[in-house]
Amino acid sequence: MGILYEDVVVINHAEKAEDSTVITVNCPDKTGLGCDLTRVILLFGLSICRGDFSTDGKWCYIVLWVIGKPNTRWNLLKKRLLEVCPSYFSTSRIYYYRPENQQPKPPDVFYLQFWCSHYRKGLLHDVTEVLCELELTIKRVKVSTAPDGRVMDLFFVTDTREQLHTKKRQEETVLHLRNKLGDILISCEIELAGPEVTACSQGTAFLPPAIPEGMFNLELPRGHPSGVLPFNPISITVDNALSPSHTLIQILCQDHKGLIYDIMRTLKDYGIQISYGRFFANPKGNCELDLFIMQADGKKIVDPNKQTALCSRLKMELWRPIRVAVVSRGPDTELLVANPVELSGRGRPLVFYDITLALKNLTTRIFSVEIGRHLINDREWEVYRILLDEADSNPVPRSKIEEGVRKILMGWK
Repeated sequence: MGILYEDVVVINHAEKAEDSTVITVNCPDKTGLGCDLTRVILLFGLSICRGDFSTDGKWCYIVLWVIGKPNTRWNLLKKRLLEVCPSYFSTSRIYYYRPENQQPKPPDVFYLQFWCSHYRKGLLHDVTEVLCELELTIKRVKVSTAPDGRVMDLFFVTDTREQLHTKKRQEETVLHLRNKLGDILISCEIELAGPEVTACSQGTAFLPPAIPEGMFNLELPRGHPSGVLPFNPISITVDNALSPSHTLIQILCQDHKGLIYDIMRTLKDYGIQISYGRFFANPKGNCELDLFIMQADGKKIVDPNKQTALCSRLKMELWRPIRVAVVSRGPDTELLVANPVELSGRGRPLVFYDITLALKNLTTRIFSVEIGRHLINDREWEVYRILLDEADSNPVPRSKIEEGVRKILMGWK
């Protein structure tokens, strides 16, 4: 017997501001469900402080304790979580969403172009914040400053609600931008991008030679890698003796924004199924995870080479889930941020939002932005290239820019 639609995702709100909100998911299982759920939670800017996962291979029960925000849209969050759950209940044959064999078509890409009379502090972040609130996913950005000081922003976006082709949705978008930008907004246009424009927005495999060596390396360097805190190293152990049918992976590491998502997306890309797992982060920022896993064929991971490969990839994803560097582009300074794309084709959410927030906090102006997908080392990356405006007589040191951006992206204070 199945359960009712409204019971698939249940959100029990915290009674006190300092308490956690509990999200319960009870639905059929699928490989990568944990990744899809934690990605939605990360998209809404929530942090997971505790979690329990269990499944019998057909049905799963997941409980997540999350820290919310005063403006969290819980009803919308529930809707988005429901959308990534399997689409029907095989035990009850009760359909509550779309059939699983019905593949969704790729979303339409629109370009949103607007002119502002002049630059102001945090302009790009304010626009990004509006687009995120409207559930418009940014695929690519082109920003340029005209000689007369006017600023032109061109965003390539997709609409989670699939309504941007309608006049009502476009008017809503323009209204929100006007409310946020005020009188400096001169004009705003929204149009469907043609296939040739969409293809150009995907980027190429070529990147400037100034990129630091090893920025896209997928292997941990020997010895103590720079940037790993010596008092809190990453520890991953494998145990095949505790369970007759599962491999136990134990992880001890430092917490960061999207930690559970980074682990889940790695396991999803490897085709690993989680039968039982638990996660806990203490107030000091230390995390403990126990995951009972098996391969897609239902067997334990007994091959030492496979164990080593999986542990090495997990360590890398926990150490450097996002790559940040500040380099020279001729006489100018360029900020580079890169994150790996899931095999499903989805990139990490809110990266550009965090980048623009960090630069706003550092009072660093943005001259131009390019976002593209690049195939590097047999892996697809989402690369953000931000050319900084250093016209100010007292520019922020490059090391401080890199540190400030990384801290915001990782959720470190």
